[in-house]
Amino acid sequence: MSHPNPDLPPSLSLDRRGDIAVLSLNRPEKRNALDDTTIVALGAFFSAPPAWAKAAVLAAEGAHFSAGLDLGELTERDAVGGLHHSRMWHEAFGEITHGSLPVIAILRGAVVGGGLELATAAHLRVAEDTAFFALPEGKRGLFVGGGASVRVSRLIGAQRMTDMMLTGRVLSAEEGESCGLVDYKVAEGEGLAKALDLATRIAENSPVTNYAVLHALPRIAGADAETGLLLESLMAAVAQSSAEAKTRMRDFLDGRAAKVDHAGAAR
Repeated sequence: MSHPNPDLPPSLSLDRRGDIAVLSLNRPEKRNALDDTTIVALGAFFSAPPAWAKAAVLAAEGAHFSAGLDLGELTERDAVGGLHHSRMWHEAFGEITHGSLPVIAILRGAVVGGGLELATAAHLRVAEDTAFFALPEGKRGLFVGGGASVRVSRLIGAQRMTDMMLTGRVLSAEEGESCGLVDYKVAEGEGLAKALDLATRIAENSPVTNYAVLHALPRIAGADAETGLLLESLMAAVAQSSAEAKTRMRDFLDGRAAKVDHAGAAR
């Protein structure tokens, strides 16, 4: 159901689906181009999400997720101004990646430039068949500034990103899935249902487990092996000491918890 939020600009809309927050880009007439007002509001929302939310879906109105930076934002800036503008995007998208909510992005149509940077700030990506991905900054005499050189390259590799930026290569939804940019590919119009299904499952997890996956796992992956193993042990000890973990394990041992079958579905 609709959940009004006076702190959101018109470029964003919020719906509540149980304990799932569905936050949508709402500039379809501009292919959901991202202006500074929207970027700041995204950061503010994910830095202090609604208390009722256990997971979030990042969606978009219209046929396109986001065609990138609103060209009206390309004002004349000196080097210092450009640096601060880029860091503002980093800070806002960091609130998505490093916030308290698992975030699933629904991708359709254009997922280009800053739109791709926003998509990769989410934790999972569901792409409809219409989605396509590009980093056209190189053809415009620019360089990425919203986090792509870190987030996109870590997902698909620096070499593939090099190809996209040097040649203007556009990846289809199928190509995005094959290279790791897309976690789930669905038919046109099925993105919301898939994302809500995933978000519901995620919201059923123990909060401490979700926190560990969002905050500990990326740091473990970026550490040297021995540091990573120590961090894993510390996080495992914290997780298993929680009262909820003890209850869930007791339910499993007593046969009251779902088991995973060969297809990966809990039964």
